Amino acid sequence: MQQDVFYSLTSLFVLICALCLLISCCFGDCSGCMKSVLLKLTQTILVGDSGVGKTSLLVQFDQGKFISGSFSATVGIGFTVMLLGDSAVGKTCVLVRFKDGAFLGGNFIATVGIDFRNKVVTVDNMKVKLQIWDTAGQERFRSVTHAYYRDAQALLLLYDITRKSSFDNIRAWLTEISEYAKKDVVIMLLGNKSDMAAERVITHEEGEKLAKEYGVPFMETSAKTGVNVELAFQAIARELKHRNIQQPHEPKFKIHDYIESQKQKSNCCGGIM
Repeated sequence: MQQDVFYSLTSLFVLICALCLLISCCFGDCSGCMKSVLLKLTQTILVGDSGVGKTSLLVQFDQGKFISGSFSATVGIGFTVMLLGDSAVGKTCVLVRFKDGAFLGGNFIATVGIDFRNKVVTVDNMKVKLQIWDTAGQERFRSVTHAYYRDAQALLLLYDITRKSSFDNIRAWLTEISEYAKKDVVIMLLGNKSDMAAERVITHEEGEKLAKEYGVPFMETSAKTGVNVELAFQAIARELKHRNIQQPHEPKFKIHDYIESQKQKSNCCGGIM
């Protein structure tokens, strides 16, 4: 059954490619056919209510596998986290650092539309699966990003401490979040590229001030050195886990206090969070 579904999806994809190529060649310059096909495909998005199977369909096509059961069934609980911010602030680098413990040095192709990766973390002896969506920061992909806002339980909003425009645009991003995301979505502000101290134009205090204005946790991160990257995702995972299964008499989890305590522990022990 799963194999039949995969073959059907593959056939559908091939048919779309063939139709796009035929239309381009018949009504336009043949030299631009392939470019036209690729452009049309990059504009294809999956939309629909939460739980209808958008992710399962995407994984089936991309990896030839079927995600059986509910998204959270295999690991206890699962949540969707989105990375937002201007292009080139380091969203993909932060994701790769967290997922693979590596740094994407040099130039690489900017994210087109939406990409995602999964990672399972342990919170209080419970397995928590984070499905992390990496979004394109360019204006032309914003409509694609908006379609996925309401599926996210948490949003990591990044700016580049060496680029003032990316910091100035944070308010615009927060406006979009208030318009398209869930009202109770968890938001965290991250000032990325903290390793580039010599090129810094946004102070740590400016980032803290903006975060306090909107009532969201804040920290500076470095995808290159790994500073605070793990801590950011761990804090988000803990907040979401406690919201989901908090016991009646259990003290409320305070994400700000958790972050500060972990920072102090890291400074004391000389480790990298």
